[in-house]
Amino acid sequence: MTKDPIIINAPASKSLSHRTLIAAALAKGVSEITSALDSDDITRTRGCLTACGASIVEKDGMLVVTGMEDGPRGGNADGKHKDEAPHELFMHESGTTCRLMTAVAAAGKGTFRVHGAPRMHERPMAELTGALSALGTEFAFEGEAGFLPFVMTAKGFKGKEVEITLEESSQYLSGLLLGAPMADHPVTINVTGKKAVSWPYAALTLRIMEDFKAGFTVEVREGRDWKAVPWRSIKSVTPGKVRFVVQPTGYQNTGYRVEGDWSNASYFLAAGAVGERPVLLKGLAADSLQGDRAIMDILSQMGASIKVNFDGILVEPGRLRGIEVDMGRCPDLVPTVSAVAAFAATPTTITNVAHLRIKETDRLAACATEVARTGCETETTDDSLVIRPSALPRGREVEFKTYNDHRMAMSMSLFELAGIKVSLDNPGCVGKSFPGFFKEWKKITG
Repeated sequence: MTKDPIIINAPASKSLSHRTLIAAALAKGVSEITSALDSDDITRTRGCLTACGASIVEKDGMLVVTGMEDGPRGGNADGKHKDEAPHELFMHESGTTCRLMTAVAAAGKGTFRVHGAPRMHERPMAELTGALSALGTEFAFEGEAGFLPFVMTAKGFKGKEVEITLEESSQYLSGLLLGAPMADHPVTINVTGKKAVSWPYAALTLRIMEDFKAGFTVEVREGRDWKAVPWRSIKSVTPGKVRFVVQPTGYQNTGYRVEGDWSNASYFLAAGAVGERPVLLKGLAADSLQGDRAIMDILSQMGASIKVNFDGILVEPGRLRGIEVDMGRCPDLVPTVSAVAAFAATPTTITNVAHLRIKETDRLAACATEVARTGCETETTDDSLVIRPSALPRGREVEFKTYNDHRMAMSMSLFELAGIKVSLDNPGCVGKSFPGFFKEWKKITG
C-alpha cells in the first residue's frame, strides 16, 4: 500500500532572488518583487544595492525596490568630493553577492570598498578584477592582488569588448552581463579559456535581463563569422565559440515573482528517494532554467520514481544504484548526490567538479570526509569524487562537520533517514540560503 506523500513547499530561488533584486535596483522607477528569498546571502545583496543608491523596503509581504537614478554611485561619484569615503560593499560569505555586485558596482561611478568574512578573502577574484580593469575600473588591493579586500574606483564600463573565462565560476560572466546594460555603448563579452562550468546559472541571468527589458544578443561562431541565435537554444558553452553583445538599454521596472529553488528543494526530493515515504514538492517549475533541476534526472537514474503533475514533483523511494555523472553544470547538487550515493547498492562517481574546491569551503574534500564518517569509502581526484557504499550505522550518532557551509549541513541531514542520529557542529549555517530548513525538515523526519 502506497503511503501518503509528505508535502513540502519549495523556498524561493536564491539565484533568481539575487538577480531579480539587482535588475530591479538598476531600473529607474519602482518594482514590486514577490516571493524573494529571505536569507543571509540575499541580505548581503540587498545591503550592497542600498550602498549603491537603491531603496528596498518590505511592504505587504513583498519587496518594493526603488531603482537607482543614474546607476550605482559610490564615494566621490561626482568627482567633486575627493575626501568622501568609499561606500562599503560587505559580502560576508556570499560568493554570489561578491561576484555579481563587484561587477555591477563597477558599471557605476565612484569608490567602493569590497570586503567580507575571512573565507571570502581567500576566494579568487583575479579573473573578474582583470576583466573589470580592462573595462576601465581601478583596483587598490589591501592584501594579495586578485583577492578581497580592495578599494575599487568605478568609472563605468569604458571598454567596448572584454574576455572572461567560466573555468572557476559562471558568476564572473553573470556579473559582467548584469552591469553591461548600464554602459553608454554596446559591450561585447567573449568567453575564453579551456572549459565552461555552471552555464545554467548564466542562463538565469539572461532570463532576468530579458524580463527586465535589457537588450542583448547571443552569438555563436560559424567559421569566421558570428551568427545571432536565440539564447534559450544555448545548452552549453564552448570557449571561443560564444559571445554576448549587450546593448546600453538599462533596465525597465516591473512587477516580478521569484520561482521556487531547485537547489534547496534537492534535499527534500532526495529524501523522497532514500526515505520510507514519498515526498511531494510544490512551487517548483518543472521547465525551469535552473541547472539544479538536474536532480530529477539524477535521482531517476539512481532508481527513484519521479512524477511531474499539477500538484508538484513527486519522488517515491526505490532500490538505488550508483551512477557515473558529470555535475559540472550543477555543482551545488554535489553534496546532495554524495549523501544519496551512500544509500545506493553500488558506487557512484561524480566528475567535472574541480570548481567545488573554491566554494564556501573545499566542498569536494568536505563531501568525501563527511560521507566517509558513515562508513562509506570515498576518494577524490582534482575534479571528481567517488563514493563506495557500505552498511550505514543505523542507531548510532555521527558527528558531522559543516565547515560553516549551508549545503553541507542540509545534505548531511539526509542520513537521519538511515536511522542515524545526525549531529551538526553548526546547524545555524543554513541561514545563508534557507533559514527555515530545519522547520521544514521536521516534516520529513516526523
